Parts: sequence; C-alpha cells; structure tokens
Amino acid sequence: MSTPKILVAPLDWGLGHATRCIPIVNELIRQGCAVWIAAAGSSLQLLRAQFPGLPFLPLDGYRVFYHNTNSRFWWTIAKQVPKIIASVRHEHRWLKDVMDEYHFDVIISDNRYGLYHAGAVSVFITHQLNIKTGMGSLADRVIRLINYRYIRNFNECWVPDFEGCENLAGDLSHPPALPLHTRYTGPLSRLVKKEEIKRYDLMIILSGPEPRRTIWEKKLMDELKTYEGKVLVVRGLPGCTEIVEAGKEITIMNFLSSDELGAAIQQSEWVICRSGYSSVMDLVQLQQKAILIPTPGQPEQEYLARRLHQNKIFYTCEEHRFSLQRCLPEAAGFPYDFSLFKRASADYKNHIGYLIQQYAKRG
Repeated sequence: MSTPKILVAPLDWGLGHATRCIPIVNELIRQGCAVWIAAAGSSLQLLRAQFPGLPFLPLDGYRVFYHNTNSRFWWTIAKQVPKIIASVRHEHRWLKDVMDEYHFDVIISDNRYGLYHAGAVSVFITHQLNIKTGMGSLADRVIRLINYRYIRNFNECWVPDFEGCENLAGDLSHPPALPLHTRYTGPLSRLVKKEEIKRYDLMIILSGPEPRRTIWEKKLMDELKTYEGKVLVVRGLPGCTEIVEAGKEITIMNFLSSDELGAAIQQSEWVICRSGYSSVMDLVQLQQKAILIPTPGQPEQEYLARRLHQNKIFYTCEEHRFSLQRCLPEAAGFPYDFSLFKRASADYKNHIGYLIQQYAKRG
C-alpha cells in the first residue's frame, strides 16, 4: 500500500483550532502518513514552529474580528456572514486546484466548511454541533440545521469530547440529534502531564481574536501592579518580537512552544485564561487548577464557563467582575473535581487507524 497523503487545515479563529490539530498530526505521522498543513497567520506560525519538517500550503483564513464592546458579538458576526460565506467558497475552489496538483487521499478540516472533495475521504472536526447564538433556542436550532447541512458534505464528523453524559462540552457537543458518521474522539490536547517543580504563583495565558485579546491584556496588567507574587504572562502572539517590560517578579513571553507551555502550566500554582474549549481540554489533560474568564459576549465560552463552574470542574468569573484580590481566595476554596476525566482517551488514534483503512479500500 502506498503512503496516504493527508491535508490538515485548521480554522484561523484564534489558536485553539490549530493547537488541537497537533495531536492529530503527530498520530498521522506515527502511523506512517505523509502530512501537509494548510494555514495562515498566527495558526501558520504556530504550526510551522511545531512541525518544521512538514510541507505547508498557504490558505487564507476567515479573518473574523470581534467588537470591542461586550454586547455586540452576534451582531458583529452577522455583519461578517457574507465574508465568511465568500471564504468558504474560496477555500472550496482552492482545494479543487490543490487536489489537481497533490491528489490528497484524506482531508482533515477543523471547522473549515469548504474543505471537502469527492476524490478524498473528507473529515470535519468540531466540538460545536449545537452552536450557541445567545438569541434563544429557535435561533440555535436554525443555526444547527445550517451547520449540519454543511457537515453533510463530509464523510466523517469528529467531535473532540467524551461520548455520553460525562463529557466536557455539554450541549455544544451532545445535541438532540447527531449528523451521520459522527465519531467522538475524546478530548484533543497537545500537552503531556509530568511532574514539575512549582516556579510561579500565577500564570496568565492570553488568547483569542482582537481587539478582545488586547483589551483583556491591559486589564490584567493593571491588576498585576498590586499583586505580590511571581508571575508568568504568555501573550499568545507567535511570531511577535516585541519586548514588554514589567515588574521584576513578572516574566512576559510572547509565545511558548507546546512543550514549554505544558511545563510552565504545571510549574504554576494558578492559571488564568479564557474558557475556550481547547484551553479547557489542555487544563483537564494536566488536571490544573485554573480561573476561567469567558470572552464577553461570546455565547460558547460563556456557556462552557457556566457549565464547568456548576459541575465543580473549574472556577470561573465574568470579565467585568474579575479582580485578583477577590477571585484568587474564592478559587482557593473551589473543589476542582477532575475525577470524571482522569480516564485516558486515545479514541482519535483508533479513528485515524480506521481512516487509513478507508483509504486502503479506496485504493
């Protein structure tokens, strides 16, 4: 059997789609596949650093931006729908041209709706089968129907969560009805749990699209002016060379590799970060105590934060109520119950093996 040629392409909406593709790419390589990656912007920079020996193809992102106020998320997104649809059509045409040259056997798309092709096994990765709009159940249902219509273009839909009621993403990944060929892969994390000596009292991980990332960074830096403890701030800016000065007990890094990030998280007593799903999967993988702050006005992160707090998995707080002085003592008394998620899940490795078998049958 010839070596399967596989294209992996994450969405550029934050870095989470790229980071959760890392274990997928690692397993594809382990199972003897030839892998290409298509990406742009920060996702491209991150994945180039992680996989310097792999070939990369430039593919424009959706370039979605957020409003700088808390209440206009869906209005801001709605205004960008024509641009998003145009991006989906563009990437579908792009793939047709790329297939003429490279003849990929498998395409793995993380939330890029246009990357499917009749000449390949096409896989769509998403944890949001049931997209939260913040506009009520009727709007959620309409968006879910549209979402499923696009997903039907793919041979398989992979959901990075546990199957069954003991799961991480709740209604997001476990809607009333599933698309055909849906498979739960278990959570996808690039990080590895190890024994580390504590070096930091607090670690702050910044992430997400602008301008909210910068707004949140400024607020946190103001909070740190009165904080007495050793702090590591990771700005989430791969490729950035800016040097930011802070107090002598504050270390600021623009970006960390996967190995460096995993080690730093485990060297920290506390982590503060957004409640993005990839961050949640990483923290559960490491069983790390954290304070999660959802991006204001983003229904998915707000839902995840509420659910994780109610289920006593992570302490969470809304951004407008956040202060270190109040949140750290409250978080210290939070149970952080990871007992349901201590089981290891390598289902994605089995799915990749099945995917290669599908390719062999086509050949």
